[in-house]
Amino acid sequence: MKRDRKLFLLRGLPGAGKSTLAKALNAQVFEADMYFVNKEGEYIFDPSKIKDAHQWCQDNVADAMGWGLTVAVSNTFTQEWEMEFYYKLAEKHHYTVFSLVVENRHGGVNTHDCPEEAIERMRNRFEIKL
Repeated sequence: MKRDRKLFLLRGLPGAGKSTLAKALNAQVFEADMYFVNKEGEYIFDPSKIKDAHQWCQDNVADAMGWGLTVAVSNTFTQEWEMEFYYKLAEKHHYTVFSLVVENRHGGVNTHDCPEEAIERMRNRFEIKL
């Protein structure tokens, strides 16, 4: 079966440019962070709802794949297991997956004011499987 459906998993630390790249891919974009944006467009992070945010992201990606849309998921994905759901979903819907690590080589700052100590923890646990 020919796979012309595409899923982009964009990985990287806050401020790396994942969201910017996702918007350039001509894809339906989903990020767990979108869950924390209210109707006025304000980002209000609540760490107690991070699991709900990821579930929201997964549900929306599943819906978009059901329509056969090109999809980009832009999350930190510091651990390989965090992408497993999306790989299984891609297999189910016959998508080709592109996992891209986005690096901050442009001096960008994270737009959600993630504390530097949290970014350092993410940096130290970042896994990559080649």
